[in-house]
Amino acid sequence: MTHSRWRIFRVAGGLLLVLLLLKCFLRFKKDVQGTETGYAQRQTKSHTDTTIPNTTGCPELQGIHDIMVVLKTGATEALEKVPVHCNTTLKCIPNFIIFSDFEETISGTQIHDVLRSVDENIKQTTTEFDLYNRLRESGRSELTAEDFNDDPSTPSGKPDNRGWLLDKWKFLPMIDETLHARADARWYVFIEADTYVVWPNLLAWLEKFDPSQPYYMGSGVQIVNSVFGHGGSGLVLSHAAAHKVSAYRAARIKEYDDFTAKQWAGDYVLGKALNDAGIGLFFSNPMLQGDTPWTFPYYGPNMIDHWCTPVITYHHMTPNDIRQTWAFEQSWWLDTHADTLLHGDVFKGFIRPQVEQMENWDNASSDKNNKGIRSWQDCQAQCEKDYQCHQFSYEPFRCLTSEVARRGSRKLGISSGWMLARINRTIDSVGSCQKINWIVP
Repeated sequence: MTHSRWRIFRVAGGLLLVLLLLKCFLRFKKDVQGTETGYAQRQTKSHTDTTIPNTTGCPELQGIHDIMVVLKTGATEALEKVPVHCNTTLKCIPNFIIFSDFEETISGTQIHDVLRSVDENIKQTTTEFDLYNRLRESGRSELTAEDFNDDPSTPSGKPDNRGWLLDKWKFLPMIDETLHARADARWYVFIEADTYVVWPNLLAWLEKFDPSQPYYMGSGVQIVNSVFGHGGSGLVLSHAAAHKVSAYRAARIKEYDDFTAKQWAGDYVLGKALNDAGIGLFFSNPMLQGDTPWTFPYYGPNMIDHWCTPVITYHHMTPNDIRQTWAFEQSWWLDTHADTLLHGDVFKGFIRPQVEQMENWDNASSDKNNKGIRSWQDCQAQCEKDYQCHQFSYEPFRCLTSEVARRGSRKLGISSGWMLARINRTIDSVGSCQKINWIVP
């Protein structure tokens, strides 16, 4: 009897042990799956759900849940430019939405059709919607090589680029679609697929403003007599401004559709609507600005305030530019434990270590065109004679010099050089910033 009872205890104990092990395995499997896919699932489910626990390892930035981030792109560039954002600039943003001219999923993230509400008659009768209509009917299989023509920008944009021609129609519907996605954000941040944002700086800056007031922040550009915020440099609308311009346009849809049809720049169209609604541009350059880190003028006679100004955006960033800048930024925050990343910090920690004599490289020298120079050595000598010269570039029979050091980018047929001792003396003379140049009212 005792032996039989002992066998029963052994069997029951074994079953209990198996059940406990099975429970632990299932819990472990669930935790691993959540760690690997939780962020992507959270994005696909809802970009505005702030009640889901943070499982991404991202730091909690003060004010991050107060902003709605909007990335605007197009089908002809999205596959190339969107994925890098999912692993860098948007990785730690809880509330964002991506708009395009084609609804699809990229890197596990839903891309929304921002043009869905545009009048159907406009779509069928306006040649700029040919690309959109083909995508809507047959998807990416209808795209041709001509659709991917990425011709250089001109003073009137890219008139031979079909995606660019369609882009102007996105700006005004984008405001309404954004408010439909999230109407209660304190701030709305609009960027493009080649825009980079330094989020801690942006959030610290916005804390200095009242979102119940109608703010329209951007880097000012001008067409004829109209000044507006440049879209690629990033635009920020306060809660009050976004709702005000949306309500103003709602009563004048046809008027703004007719105006859009006659223009070539969508950020200009948006700027006009905001101005008509009584919301003027708050000039935010060089915090919101259109250069890359490689071309930004960090110092110089007319840029005295740049060095101690926080950097918030860069533009014209390739996916590789974004990866490099993201890696630098994350390392810089960890190494310095500082509160604000200044343009001067970027130059000292990111740009200066990369400048050296390089062939097939254009360092964007542009201050002075020195005629009669017939060799790289003569161009170097010309820069050395001018004590204000910090860099030079040479291509056959063309010598350009500059008083500001930039890294520039690769370009065949051009050789570049820098006056490193002069650059170092400038860094030493500027010193550390005693005051941060925040752009505030």
